[in-house]
Amino acid sequence: MTKILLIEDVPDNVELVRRALSSRGYEVIHAPDAESGLDLALTQRPDLILLDLGLPDYDGQTLAGWLRAEPVLDATPIIAFTAWPQETARQMVDSYGCNGYISKPVEKISDFIAQVESFLTVH
Repeated sequence: MTKILLIEDVPDNVELVRRALSSRGYEVIHAPDAESGLDLALTQRPDLILLDLGLPDYDGQTLAGWLRAEPVLDATPIIAFTAWPQETARQMVDSYGCNGYISKPVEKISDFIAQVESFLTVH
């Protein structure tokens, strides 16, 4: 089963992502902050990481740097999951070492699932 790590601190976003992806057969594991996200990424070895850029303990850039510094996560796609404006999100993806981004709020579940799946098939 494909495992997706969601690092997100807003419960409504967590529930939406969990329901959407679980309904497609994905295993969704969740971390509410950067420290637990790093721990879960290292212990669970997910197939993809959805990373909120505004976390309560560390910012997304810091966590993305930690994740990218781990050799066991080299091939793991990291996708910024953000409400930032599109142009800002694009710049952040480049500077944070992410593989792409998905905008919040999720307005159409089918589009969200298609975006996630596109990142899974590329890597």
